[in-house]
Amino acid sequence: MEGPSLYLPLVVLLMQCSPSSAVTVTTTKHKVEVEESSDAVLSCLFHTERDQNPRIEWKKRGEDVSFVYFNGEFRGPFQGRATIDGATVTLHKVTQEDAGEYRCEISASLDPVSLGETNVTLKVLVPPDTPSCEIPSSAVTGSAVQLRCRDQQSIPPATYSWYKDNKPIDTRRHPNATYLINVQTGILEFREVAKDDTGHYKCLASNGVGSPKMCEGKRMTIEDVNVTAVVAAVVVICLVVLVCGCGGLVLHRNGFFTPEHRGRSFWISECHGAAHISSQTLHRTEDTSNVNYIPPPQEPQDFKHTQSFML
Repeated sequence: MEGPSLYLPLVVLLMQCSPSSAVTVTTTKHKVEVEESSDAVLSCLFHTERDQNPRIEWKKRGEDVSFVYFNGEFRGPFQGRATIDGATVTLHKVTQEDAGEYRCEISASLDPVSLGETNVTLKVLVPPDTPSCEIPSSAVTGSAVQLRCRDQQSIPPATYSWYKDNKPIDTRRHPNATYLINVQTGILEFREVAKDDTGHYKCLASNGVGSPKMCEGKRMTIEDVNVTAVVAAVVVICLVVLVCGCGGLVLHRNGFFTPEHRGRSFWISECHGAAHISSQTLHRTEDTSNVNYIPPPQEPQDFKHTQSFML
């Protein structure tokens, strides 16, 4: 009986010195990527030593931390569109607003270390929309031309390829190529367009999510410089200059630009101007005098002899 009793204190001591077990929380996938309008599964697996009914909470991190699941029910925008199985949450018909970082927290008050957590990042993928294309309808040979294609909605950002007359344009850079395609920005740039570049152009946007989308496209016509129109414009300009020159010469011969004529005209103009100013001044003076004039009072006239009477 004494043998086992000697080992009992040792067993108790070893149990007291053993490390305390903590709540363990893990996930099968830390990064989840799903297409928009589909379901996203945010897994959360936990293990407790003593507490068989731990508290489960889900939170979303952003500018502020907000509750997703708390006190046995979903909160805010997740009400009615999310379910939970154990601690794993499924979000139904996700949108861009649902993208972000989520945290699963397990609290087991009966365990020595009662709190454990894990993080899951959700990325919502968006297929490309029909891109907008900017294609000039015409250009002159030898000029630089840019065709633009852009889709603002796709996540991840789309890459772009161009088609001419329903045939893909080679995106590889050739030493003698007169064009350059940037698959990231969607710009098709011609350094110097030629007549052979005439055709119907359209652009395709794709990002590996959903189906690629293509714009309707447009025909671009490359034309030579209109020599006839240029010559006609030069002739018209020359005629205008000639007419103006001849008219000035005729006026000069008639003495219109002579100093005497200019002086006489100036003197007459000055006289008219002075007369006009004097007339206005006189008119204002008369108006002023009429307004301010007060007639002297009438005095009774005494009888005065204006002529001598001779008796």
